Amino acid sequence: MNKLFKFLYGLFVVFSLPLSAQTEIEEELERIPDSVPYILDSLYREDQFYLGLSFNFISNKPEAISQSGFSGGIHAGFTRDFPLNKRRNVAIAAGVGFSLNSYSQNLFIGEDNSGKSIFRELTNNIDYSVNRFTTQLIEVPLEFRWRTSTAETYKFWRIYTGLRFGYIYHFKSKFIQPGNEVVQTDVPELDRFRMGATFTFGYNTFNFHLYYSLNPLFPDASVNGAPIDISVFRVGLMFYIL
Repeated sequence: MNKLFKFLYGLFVVFSLPLSAQTEIEEELERIPDSVPYILDSLYREDQFYLGLSFNFISNKPEAISQSGFSGGIHAGFTRDFPLNKRRNVAIAAGVGFSLNSYSQNLFIGEDNSGKSIFRELTNNIDYSVNRFTTQLIEVPLEFRWRTSTAETYKFWRIYTGLRFGYIYHFKSKFIQPGNEVVQTDVPELDRFRMGATFTFGYNTFNFHLYYSLNPLFPDASVNGAPIDISVFRVGLMFYIL
């Protein structure tokens, strides 16, 4: 009887050890949080991807030239944000982007039989349905940035100003009238290298964006004896990510 009691007691001890260990493990797991703790990024960067939409205007145009119809643009790119202070609300940024723009107006661009460019005013007595030129650019933005951002919030005020350098890698002027279509892509008078001043301000998602070109599009061209010193002015919205 004594031997049987010792045998049964031994079995109880053997089988109870795993149950006791499992209970301790479960109690320990209950003390561990279900989610990963949130850690603030003290080295955060802001607004490194951008997407913009704009209305495009032609400024400094000769008296004979006027805009007509819708002129717009779309702009996108990446900038590297470099904070300058410990709070990281003052920074500079540099990057690369793409810009597509269209301009509807009454400046006809063509060429004569010898291949020389023609710039002419389209008067009201000329019947046409389309006259516009489009530009596609690679741009390099350079900005000085001030914002009220912190590591805890993504909603903040911002004021960004700077310069934007660009190169027009594709230009297209298109004129359509009944029975006639003129497309011009090679215009020697076009200054493909662009430089403009930018200013962006806003809060959270919606930010107003201004761009003004600092050099004319056609510095060596003229219409009706007047130089075509037209520049570009863009007004729109800029959206930022990260």
